[in-house]
Amino acid sequence: MNAPSEMNFEDMLRVRLEVLRREHRDLDEAIHALETAGRPDQLTLRRLKKQKLALKDQIVKLEDQLIPDIIA
Repeated sequence: MNAPSEMNFEDMLRVRLEVLRREHRDLDEAIHALETAGRPDQLTLRRLKKQKLALKDQIVKLEDQLIPDIIA
C-alpha cells in the first residue's frame, strides 16, 4: 500500500519532537562525558547545558501543541 505523500501538521510536529528529544539525549551524554573527564572545560559545559535547556523548552512547547487541553 502506498502511504500518503504528504505528512499532516501533527505528524510533522511528532517528527520534530523526536529529533529534539534525540538531540537532548545526545547533549546529555556529551555533558556527562565532559564531566567525567579529568578537568572539564567549564565554558563548554555551560554552553552545552544552556543548549540542552533551550532544547527542553522547545520540546515542552511541541508537547503542549500535541496534547489537547482537557477541561475538567
